[in-house]
Amino acid sequence: MNVSDSELMLGTLAAHGYVSVDHPDGADVIIVNTCAIRDHAEQRVIGRLGELRRNMKPGAVVGVTGCMAQRLGPQLLDKAKHVSLVIGPDGYRALPALIEGARRGERGIHTTFDLEEQYEDFQPRRFDRVKAWIPVQRGCDYKCTYCIVPTTRGPERSRKLADVVRETRDVVAGGMSEVVLLGQTVNSYHDGEHDFADLLRAIGGVDGLRRLRFTSPHPNDFTERVVDAMASVDAVCEHVHLPMQSGSSRILKRMLRRYTREGYLDCVARLRAAIPALSLTTDVIVGFPGETDEDFDETLSVVREVEFADAFTFKFSPRDGTPATRMPPELTVSDEIASERLARLVETVRGMSRARNLGLLGTRTEVLVEREAKRGDAMLMTRTRDFKTVLVPGTEAMLGEYLTVELTGTTGSTFTGQIVRERQPLPMAG
Repeated sequence: MNVSDSELMLGTLAAHGYVSVDHPDGADVIIVNTCAIRDHAEQRVIGRLGELRRNMKPGAVVGVTGCMAQRLGPQLLDKAKHVSLVIGPDGYRALPALIEGARRGERGIHTTFDLEEQYEDFQPRRFDRVKAWIPVQRGCDYKCTYCIVPTTRGPERSRKLADVVRETRDVVAGGMSEVVLLGQTVNSYHDGEHDFADLLRAIGGVDGLRRLRFTSPHPNDFTERVVDAMASVDAVCEHVHLPMQSGSSRILKRMLRRYTREGYLDCVARLRAAIPALSLTTDVIVGFPGETDEDFDETLSVVREVEFADAFTFKFSPRDGTPATRMPPELTVSDEIASERLARLVETVRGMSRARNLGLLGTRTEVLVEREAKRGDAMLMTRTRDFKTVLVPGTEAMLGEYLTVELTGTTGSTFTGQIVRERQPLPMAG
């Protein structure tokens, strides 16, 4: 979602005559777009702002945008005197005007929620040349006790289906063949007339679209209609990132996740019955207030039962303003215990993933070339439909192409592969 918001801001600044530069020390305007999900993310922003102050061009305007800006508001102006702008996720329309004011010496702030704002008239300047991130929903109504998102992004509201379809057609006409639909609980999408099942069918019907993904869904919102649409729309990829957070019903209730361990496993069973080749990834928090050894063991048992392909794993990070910070102090799990549990969880997930991936060596699969690999040496990073990463030899000219590869090696999480037949050119719309 932050990448998408950055694309919106870059697009509107480009429309007002700004040109992006490669390094902040040469910039007249520096925008730091932020996340507030975990305290660690905010501490990194504070450190980054300090670095910028030492190296930035004299007279440069520095702005902080996004969720951390929304959460802290004027406190950021007090903490960092070289910051001129603080703008929340609903304030990007004011960005050009606030920058002009800052260049005259005025410090500005815009952290008001706008429940009508969907930035429909903005033209994003996309960073990715292969896939497009398309927001379909902003905000969240679930109010999990550990989560700051309802505070930083406001209540849930959905874009009109026709607007999402229009944007999808535009990106496909521009040469992209994969779309990722974005929302805080994306499958609760409803524009007043159409639900998420309608949206999947409409987007999946766009000529030239080959891959359709979405993130992040909530287990409670996989209705029968949504699951049927996923199974019947060819473009929908065989991968779902399904946040679990805990495998203990007692802890899930304390988190206000609104499902039980059994409810989560039922959701998994329904998805896999409809899409047998489905790959699942997840989010898990350890050390939530009151989590016992028995609660953690229940989490491990769900991880083993579901056999997640991968997991984003975290120690509980208290966020000011969330109900979890007001729980009795005696429920606090020590950092030592939380760290030990996190290490065991990571070992369990990686061990299962490694064993599964070793069994896939020698098989062939379709991949989409996404970008050059970070490690260089003429390697490309590609992705399978079920979200496996495969490194193959090739050049930048192959970005956006579909290949059939044979999986030849694995580190346990990432594969290496060899191209086994002629490259397939990216299909053009029309």
